[in-house]
Amino acid sequence: MRHHRLSYALFLSLLVPSALYAQSAPSDQLQVGPPPVRRAEPPAPGASAAELEKRGDELRAEKAYVDALDYYRAALSRKPENGAQLFNKAGIAELLLQRYKESKKDFERAIHADRQFADAYNNLGVIFYLQRKYGSAIDRFNKAIGLRKDTASYYGNLGAAYFSEKEYEQATSAYSQALQLDPEIFERSSHTGIAAQMSSPEDRAHFDYVLAKLLAKQGDFDRALLYLRRAMEEGYKGIDDVFKDTEFTALRKDARFTQLMASRPVAIPE
Repeated sequence: MRHHRLSYALFLSLLVPSALYAQSAPSDQLQVGPPPVRRAEPPAPGASAAELEKRGDELRAEKAYVDALDYYRAALSRKPENGAQLFNKAGIAELLLQRYKESKKDFERAIHADRQFADAYNNLGVIFYLQRKYGSAIDRFNKAIGLRKDTASYYGNLGAAYFSEKEYEQATSAYSQALQLDPEIFERSSHTGIAAQMSSPEDRAHFDYVLAKLLAKQGDFDRALLYLRRAMEEGYKGIDDVFKDTEFTALRKDARFTQLMASRPVAIPE
């Protein structure tokens, strides 16, 4: 059975660069928002599980999360073969409604139904991350990666959890793998993903500096310079390391680097 993905992990995503992704449907990234009210008709008693699941997906795409959850629950009551996927989708709807306790239970049920369901492990890791149980989150993200090593968002999530634990070497390694699999993962998630809030402005600035190093090492000077500027604007105190870190050796020869460091953008207050 093929499992679908939804990219995703706090509602402060518009301002925060690091992202966690709850998985369920391809390229379907949603932001946590205020709990909506019901606005759809109740599930029809005679509808099949497949029909109910399809309607639930449509409602979730419309950000009618409460209604979507009703349809997923109704589909589950029909005892379909794809119960793991439905529990996963229900868990995401609960997550988007900020019902973390219920969401956690649904992801655990999805795993119980399918021990090889990588997305469900990833999503359970998202819940632990939101609860600041970073060690448990790291364990679940690694489990997801062990089951499916080609998903950039798993590595992005792992990097965020390591970063929150201030294990920067491991975080950098995970972020590097995420960028190799999806070079635009951080740009896209910062606008449309469910992003994890860094614990402080200093952490956000440090995150931007780490990404700048990774991008410079890969030869992506345009985005490396963008993240260097962000790091300075966010007040990164170790910015002078840019003159000695080997990842920036080639970038330091770029006239734009010289111009940026000469202008020294002023830190923007919170």
